[in-house]
Amino acid sequence: MLSFNILLAVLIGHVAWAANVAVTWDVSYVQVNRDGYNNRRAIGVNGALPIPPVYVDHGDTLHLTVNNHLDEPTTIHSHGIFHNGSAYMDGASMITQCGIPPGESFTYHIYAEQTGTYWLHAHHKAQQADGLRAPFIIRDTKCPYEYDEEVLISLEDWYPTESGTKMAEVTAPGSTGPPPPTFPYGLINGYNGNNSMPIRFVPGKRYRIRVLSMSTTEWWKFSIPGHKLEVIEADGIMSEPHIVDGLDLAPAQRYSAIVTALDTDEFNYIYNCTLYADFVPWTPGMNPRVYTGLVEYNAHAPTKQYAFSDDRQLAWATDIGMHALDSYPMPPADRHIDLTSRLYITDDLRNLRTLDTLPYIEPQVPTLFTAMTTGSLAMDPRVYGPQAQAFVIPHMQNVEITIKNIEGLPHAMHLHHHAFYIAERGPVDPAEIEIAPGTNFTPADLPRTTRRRSTGVPMRRDTITVPAFEYVKLRIRGDLPSTAFLHCHTLSHNVAGLAATLVIAPDVLQRTQRIPEDLIHMCLRQGIRVEGNAVGNHGLDFTGLPPVPILGPTAADN
Repeated sequence: MLSFNILLAVLIGHVAWAANVAVTWDVSYVQVNRDGYNNRRAIGVNGALPIPPVYVDHGDTLHLTVNNHLDEPTTIHSHGIFHNGSAYMDGASMITQCGIPPGESFTYHIYAEQTGTYWLHAHHKAQQADGLRAPFIIRDTKCPYEYDEEVLISLEDWYPTESGTKMAEVTAPGSTGPPPPTFPYGLINGYNGNNSMPIRFVPGKRYRIRVLSMSTTEWWKFSIPGHKLEVIEADGIMSEPHIVDGLDLAPAQRYSAIVTALDTDEFNYIYNCTLYADFVPWTPGMNPRVYTGLVEYNAHAPTKQYAFSDDRQLAWATDIGMHALDSYPMPPADRHIDLTSRLYITDDLRNLRTLDTLPYIEPQVPTLFTAMTTGSLAMDPRVYGPQAQAFVIPHMQNVEITIKNIEGLPHAMHLHHHAFYIAERGPVDPAEIEIAPGTNFTPADLPRTTRRRSTGVPMRRDTITVPAFEYVKLRIRGDLPSTAFLHCHTLSHNVAGLAATLVIAPDVLQRTQRIPEDLIHMCLRQGIRVEGNAVGNHGLDFTGLPPVPILGPTAADN
């Protein structure tokens, strides 16, 4: 048994090393030209874009003060952070808090109990598409892998149009289908991808390359021809070594890979960053957009050229084939939840998406506040309103969630507060497939994938690609009481309603957590109720709730 003196020394040592890291973000509009072609209004921090990465060490507490100088509310979500015991710090607008109103401030207290590669981004409307996003790195002082240096590569897609205009096009009434595709530009570490900075290698050294996609819509591929990538992390979860040629990242996904520099500095090399969307027509120079940077071994050496490689001949990181390093076994499922993504056209000709039965719409009371103030009724999913698409999960229940994608658009599904086990992937039943107009798929493009089940200790992560016409099975344990938002991180899909809410152990929430007074008063000052059901009434009285949209045929029926 550990003696009292040893235990005290351990505790004192932890307190001595842990730090309080204070960061202030003055959030305001800025005028920028990030892609080299388009001047536009964006959202920056402290008068500038890009926003510098935020670094802390394991055990630190980040105190992020957000001063809102916009003309609308804002929130900041710490993507991938569990917020164990502080669900109200998740930063999801009208799920865990009201927005920070214009002219006001709020401080997020984020305890770094995890390690890995995360990011901070706006979670109000689609503000993160306007630039309000930054890497958030929690360094592990006892990393299980040895390396000499770190390199951070953040990847973004950047549109010439402000997010409000672009999102209005998606859900505007009177449409008969999705708007025509627009092609964004690529940013590397916050700047025009054509001006990417070199990565400097020293022969024989080992480099941890953290690659982070902060995209809103399109996918990225990353590789260094002539070098193998030893993947050791996905979305903050350390993995057993996974040797690949490259990384394929959906919006919001992250990887760490160790790259061992070659033994000679005879040549320099290039790294490839390719921004692409396989769900719209391939257009030379626009989709994909290929960006390259220099891997510099010697400033005077020539650059070694490689012939173009067919991506299908390369080995890409596959989360279903990875294994978590910590060896936590996947629990057996006590319950199954089946979800299917669909695109509907409403009676007023809006294009809305569903993950369950109705498009998600924000409630009029933050979902967490409803869970905390409705007593035993909080265990009834109806109290959260018909369009919260709520599923109540009792404490410690093990749930398997199947997400079927029966349409021709991939989805990047993210779950707040959790890293889920990846249990299975495979093709959907061809009889269920719906192909919407304007997508780059036909029945001849149906995937020829086979069902793949995880083996050994499955990988866990918080954001997963659900390819067109495929399904995934995810498993979680209800051990983190919270209101966990499950949504597509393709922003136009999220805005159109492709989301649901997992209300986890609300009875435990009521006993163990308390919403801070400043969050409560921030709502009240905006005229937002802070207790009751989704509309702020008692019981199941939803008087005042906006009418549920009338869903017509799916887009594939037109």
